[in-house]
Amino acid sequence: MADAEFNALLLRRLLDAVGAHLEAQGLTASVIVVGGAALCLRGWVQRTTNDVDVIAVVSDAGDEWIQPGISAALEDAIKRVARDFNIDADWINATVGAQWKTGLPDGIREDVEWLRFRGLRVGLAGRQALITLKLIASVDQWPQSVHRQDLVALLPTDEELERARRWVETQDMSPTFPDAVARVITHVRDRR
Repeated sequence: MADAEFNALLLRRLLDAVGAHLEAQGLTASVIVVGGAALCLRGWVQRTTNDVDVIAVVSDAGDEWIQPGISAALEDAIKRVARDFNIDADWINATVGAQWKTGLPDGIREDVEWLRFRGLRVGLAGRQALITLKLIASVDQWPQSVHRQDLVALLPTDEELERARRWVETQDMSPTFPDAVARVITHVRDRR
């Protein structure tokens, strides 16, 4: 399979194709998406991404978030679309779901924008959650990373950065971690 870069338009086509496969089987699925795909689909950054990061699956009733594990039916639809578009089979993945081990960012369940692609509902994480996740990813992959670029592009306010900092610092107890977080925040502030 070929590595691919997806802009917002192509992401919508791919997600619609997944939804069409689900719909054809009389099935539905709901997922919460973060990362570059959420930023692109919300129109907050103008770049491409190479995957769709699923941080949670939503129950059929729509009221419970569950640690992601892609269902067999959804996995089948994802693989069919990967084959049809000649892209990597893991273009939608739940790797970021490992974040459940230490907890999800405060307020992540708030400000979710829902998009429907036939049998697939995609919830896009909100601004504060994305700032928080981009901050921790920037610290982990400092200094040059797409996460840092995304964080700068979001132009977070001091209040948003402070709220993100409080949560991010709970994720790593090493004595140097707060300094690394502060370094990223200073970098972001200097580029506003």
